[in-house]
Amino acid sequence: MATKKSKTSKKAPKATSTKPKTATKTAKKTELEAIKTNKVENKPTNSKGFLKGFFARKYEEKESILTIFKNHKFYGSLLGEILGTMILALLLFSVFLMGVHNIATYAFALIAILIAVYAFSGACLNPIITVGMMASRRMSVIRGVMYIIAEIVGAWLGWLIFNAFHLAGGETAYDIPTISAIGEGGFWTVALIELLGAAIVAFFFARALKYQRSVFTFAAVTAGGICLAMVVGYVISAAFVGLNNNFIYNPAVAMMMKIFPSSGDNFGEILGGICQALSAYAIIPMIGGVIGFYLSDFTAKLAED
Repeated sequence: MATKKSKTSKKAPKATSTKPKTATKTAKKTELEAIKTNKVENKPTNSKGFLKGFFARKYEEKESILTIFKNHKFYGSLLGEILGTMILALLLFSVFLMGVHNIATYAFALIAILIAVYAFSGACLNPIITVGMMASRRMSVIRGVMYIIAEIVGAWLGWLIFNAFHLAGGETAYDIPTISAIGEGGFWTVALIELLGAAIVAFFFARALKYQRSVFTFAAVTAGGICLAMVVGYVISAAFVGLNNNFIYNPAVAMMMKIFPSSGDNFGEILGGICQALSAYAIIPMIGGVIGFYLSDFTAKLAED
């Protein structure tokens, strides 16, 4: 019995001695973590740290020309872009050609179109947006190129439908003013209005992507940005330079209204008019779209920092 008591008495100090060591280790660990946290918080930001991840890929799937066409959802996205752009083109033709300038009606129509198409393709419906998505690495190049083709097809279908009803009523073809008819300095005036409006549209679309979980919020923010760009373009073109609303902010629709209807006395003059309109209504606005997306990302990066 004596030997058993001595054994238990030897074991008791070991159990009590481990508790303070564990507490000491935990305290030291907590202290080290606090020091590391303070170092991270007090660490000065540099350009590399600030731009880290700025140009990173933001889409999840690794899409290529060999894999994208095997996904049946991709064809649904293309069909959504065609149908959505066709309906949007009908709305824009009504606004610019028929003189329907009720901004409230236009805004509600835009929200309805964006909500209806969003589930299919993300509701780009505009090469300005698609190019901005590709440039900011939110969309793969192959998907973006196919979206642009689908948007042009949709705008063409909308033009066919709208013009067919117009001609069926016995009306003559639309007299669409070209850039050359505006006068001296008309090209750069139109180009700068398109650049500014496209940057506004792309900026609002990029910010609306933050609210993707709420489709109505996404559509409302995007439609609000487009309406703001329309108001700015209307005020500048009509009040300041007298261009009679010579802006579109959608290269796919502009191809039907402003680019291919170019006319001239010979082939060289026609080709020059097409190139001039293509630059003002397609290339420069897409540059504005890239600016709008990067401006959104840059301001978001500053806010996070």
